[in-house]
Amino acid sequence: MMSIRQIWITLVFLSFSYGQFGEVKVVFDNRLLKVHHQQNILPLKQDIVRYIKTTRWDEDYTDLSIPLHIQFIFEGVAQKGAQETFLAQVLFSTGIDQRYFDKSVQFPYGQGGTLYFDIVQFDPLSSFLAYYVNLILAGEIDTYELMGGTRIFEMSREIALRGTASDFSRGWSERAKLVDNISTNYGLRKAKLSFYYAMELFRDGEMDEAILEFKKMIKGLDEVYDRSPREHYTLLFLKAHTNELAKILQLMGQKSMLRDMMELDPDNLEIYKKALY
Repeated sequence: MMSIRQIWITLVFLSFSYGQFGEVKVVFDNRLLKVHHQQNILPLKQDIVRYIKTTRWDEDYTDLSIPLHIQFIFEGVAQKGAQETFLAQVLFSTGIDQRYFDKSVQFPYGQGGTLYFDIVQFDPLSSFLAYYVNLILAGEIDTYELMGGTRIFEMSREIALRGTASDFSRGWSERAKLVDNISTNYGLRKAKLSFYYAMELFRDGEMDEAILEFKKMIKGLDEVYDRSPREHYTLLFLKAHTNELAKILQLMGQKSMLRDMMELDPDNLEIYKKALY
């Protein structure tokens, strides 16, 4: 018979094994905090890692192993009623093509508190983390299924709306606008799916099918360009994949597509030009 400790270890192992996120790295820049505040938040790093890795964020996509890097830049501590509230800027990144920088988060934190996700019960820190985790998860699911991340985007939107109506409303109206902008950027969402599918087809040697998907990708990027030629998150996506994309279009002899990319992605013009000539 297993001891209580063995059961607990088994449950934690299972939770980590089936989470949507792989390596989660949390970094604190706390130089602006007083020493006792720095000490108070030390346990928070592991609390965040545990929270993200052990929460079942979605029942369908359970083995994505998304890498996640989170950096907190603490700005100070304010008194809000009887609570001490930490003020920070936070960067979320997958290290690939998803990156979000939040300039305005506030949350109370005391040692012994537990981070947990509840869509109905708003919590300043748990809900803040859940908002961005779901935003990133939705973006990842979009690369597996056409508009597959829609219901997860809705989760982030619901969290943002609850945050706007909470006692810790700082930044939540901007977060509501952010998820609206990203989820309605249909051109980018379609382009991402086609890019990843085309890459898979190329690796499998299915060149004709890969070319068709790359054409769909360019069509999606055209939609974005017509809506907003300098759309921030589209530029991030392109920057992350330009070299690989240019090389493969060159290998497949797709000069017309390289010319299209020179127009759609002028920031990386020289890379496409080199592949073309």
